[in-house]
Amino acid sequence: MIRINGIYLPPNYTDEMLKSKVIKEIRCKGEDIKRIKLFKLSIDARKKNDVHFLATVDVELMGENKKIKYIKSKKVTVPKGYKYIQPICKNSSHTVVVGAGPAGLFASLILARSGMEITLIERGKSVEERTKDVENFWNNRKLNTESNVQFGEGGAGAFSDGKLTTGTKDIRVRKVFEEFVSHGAPEEILYNSKPHIGTDRLKPTIKNIREEIISLGGKVLFSTRLTDIKLKGNKVHSVVVESDGQEKEIFCDNVILAIGHSSRDTFRMIKNKGLMIEPKPFAVGARIEHLREKIDKSQYGDFYKEKKLGASVYKLNTHLENGRGVYTFCMCPGGVVVGAQSEENTVVTNGMSYFARDEINSNSALLVGVSPDDFGSDDVLSGMYFQEDIERKAFLVGGGNYNAPVQRVGDFLRNEKSKCFGEVLPSYKPGTSFGKLDDILPEFITDSMRQGIALMDKRLKGFMDSDALLTGVESRSSSPIRILRNKDTMEALGIDGLYPCGEGAGYAGGIVSAGVDGIKCAEKIIEKMNG
Repeated sequence: MIRINGIYLPPNYTDEMLKSKVIKEIRCKGEDIKRIKLFKLSIDARKKNDVHFLATVDVELMGENKKIKYIKSKKVTVPKGYKYIQPICKNSSHTVVVGAGPAGLFASLILARSGMEITLIERGKSVEERTKDVENFWNNRKLNTESNVQFGEGGAGAFSDGKLTTGTKDIRVRKVFEEFVSHGAPEEILYNSKPHIGTDRLKPTIKNIREEIISLGGKVLFSTRLTDIKLKGNKVHSVVVESDGQEKEIFCDNVILAIGHSSRDTFRMIKNKGLMIEPKPFAVGARIEHLREKIDKSQYGDFYKEKKLGASVYKLNTHLENGRGVYTFCMCPGGVVVGAQSEENTVVTNGMSYFARDEINSNSALLVGVSPDDFGSDDVLSGMYFQEDIERKAFLVGGGNYNAPVQRVGDFLRNEKSKCFGEVLPSYKPGTSFGKLDDILPEFITDSMRQGIALMDKRLKGFMDSDALLTGVESRSSSPIRILRNKDTMEALGIDGLYPCGEGAGYAGGIVSAGVDGIKCAEKIIEKMNG
């Protein structure tokens, strides 16, 4: 097999066009080609009069070994294959995995395939039952504090865009992608430069991963909340869990703590247990919502209606003179803003897209970085308290009925309460009320957001559109703490057999990096148990 890089394709390209480009590049005959497969596909929209795809393709040729030496193109390489080697556990042991988000699911899958006994516990419900609870809140304002956008199988990412973009260079990234595809995700995530599964396609994929874990002998316990970790000396001995109001003890050799970024009661518990944790930076702000068509036009110019391009994606950031970073996060093209609270009398927002990305609006988090110096306390959980405070204020400003406070961008820039909507209507459920973000967020955040919007508009025309809509608040961008762990063993400092893992522990920043961290923790456990 050979790999050809940098193939230029128009926005409306066909398979025949692609084949023709390959033939021209390597100077072969059509009948010499056995197979062409996309390896990577990206959109180059830097010039609005020349929006196009750049493709990298893998090509299998008839009589390949003889033909390769005659190919002179500098774009052609011979790729190195990647194959994940599944580790096998040689000794009997039991691991409890806490949390069925990406970190917990991938850790459980690797452990179950190794032959190890595992129990996966999740405080929320299965993705099927969880979906019913989430929709009941969005439609009827009935919040289930144990089954919502934050808690339940699949983690917070199950009700987002299913974005798989990541900055990590770990080779296990490919393993995460391949597992998603083998469990039902669209194959295009393997080659799209900005891959996404979509909430609708992610849910059955998660269910299929769970079913494989069970088929391999793993136990999966839903509506089961961790309440304590028991030690013998400095070693894990058991966990105490609560289900249906009853507590029980589960004895185990290891615990993977993949609790997610919103398990605040668990944060309190591990603080009281004396685990070594530290506050960490994160970011807060609001969701900004534009008409999808306007964003697409701004990005793609006259090509914006080309179906292959899809809804356009942006990622913006700027560094202000005041030292603050302002950036967009978790952009949902053709998506909606959703209620993502897990506690009563709070408002939390997130973005969500289905695979088609065909809703009328596009939205993104507009965030300002905050650090422990901003939290007003030396308490290790001060960042969590900072989040809780603005979420309660958002609830009150929204009217105290789970409506989210909204403000048109033009009014926000003037620090005025909006009186009516413009052309952008809110997509947020359960509902919205006009309110000022300055009554919710600290002044240094709202001032930074105003500066950021103006600067980002220079890079994405229309970002500062007066009718664009801000919906508050976005407060769960990442965990407010980090559970310190040994770099070599990945165990919590001073505790044998306890593995802080994923986004909640402060070691990941999205679905893919969380999945990778789960795989790495599983590998470390197998390595240790094998001696």
